[in-house]
Amino acid sequence: MKRRQWLRATLGLGALAGLSGLAPAVKSLRWEQRAMLGFGTTLSLRAAHEDASVLDRALDAGTQALRRIESQMSLFQPDSALSRLNRDGTLHAPPDELVDILDIAHAVSRDSDGAFDVTVQPLWLAFEAARRAGRLPTAREVNEARAKVDWRGLDVTPRRIRFDTPGMAATLNGIAQGYAADHVRAVLASRGIRHALVDAGEFAPLGVNGDAKPWTLGIADPHEESALIARLMTDGRCIATSADNLSSFSADHRHHHIFDPHTGYSPSALSSVTVVADTGAMADALTKAFFVAGPAQARVLAHRWQVDALWVDKAGRWEATPGLRLERNA
Repeated sequence: MKRRQWLRATLGLGALAGLSGLAPAVKSLRWEQRAMLGFGTTLSLRAAHEDASVLDRALDAGTQALRRIESQMSLFQPDSALSRLNRDGTLHAPPDELVDILDIAHAVSRDSDGAFDVTVQPLWLAFEAARRAGRLPTAREVNEARAKVDWRGLDVTPRRIRFDTPGMAATLNGIAQGYAADHVRAVLASRGIRHALVDAGEFAPLGVNGDAKPWTLGIADPHEESALIARLMTDGRCIATSADNLSSFSADHRHHHIFDPHTGYSPSALSSVTVVADTGAMADALTKAFFVAGPAQARVLAHRWQVDALWVDKAGRWEATPGLRLERNA
């Protein structure tokens, strides 16, 4: 899977009012970073503390939390809890965090009228099989896969998770990285870390960066990967993105890894969506709901979910809700 290059951290827009007095204390902290591979991409934790041993233990704990969540939810690991669920159709005594994330996913599916649906994995499998054969899937293949997609057919309890229909399968690629970012940030905070940036594929900021400024992220142009369309100053909320150029089944990016569960095909109007929300899991999941809703409904959706968003259409035009602190590129 292509690395999510839409965000680049700590590009620096300048400090917010009231941060100047914080600068000497923050700049005197010890900063460390951990980089690793996970969820099919590169991940990193950057954090600070005055005590090197406290910092080291906190980063160890954050890394362990990230690995634990990946071991439950990754499709890249054949022995993960999710992979076993997909293979066997039933998972007994599931991990608590897997139950938790599926409960969150069900709530988003219900409240988005099924625009977000973790059971779209059969559609991905159909498109991937066709791609390997050098073609797109036929309408019949898409319809057969779509018949196995329905979040209501995934039964989740603390004792057992199971699919109601043979051939169903789930993917958590649309929510797990945001969920992981939430948990890692909470682990760091619980161990005394006040300033950090968690990159679990989606971003969760804590405090300020090493210059005592808000963590600032550059939003890449989905049509020109090396270019930025804007810089986003974080405000403590989590940030997630989805884009059509990250994993595509056609050269024109018309067919990609985001599916409209109602049609079986990729939504046609948008190229990327950035969502800023209180939690990474919600930000991550809602990027797919925005894709399905399209640009005409983006502001309505942001108001309904009480989040902020930036979206880019297929022609490269972008808009954003007013709650984002953005600096446009010249």
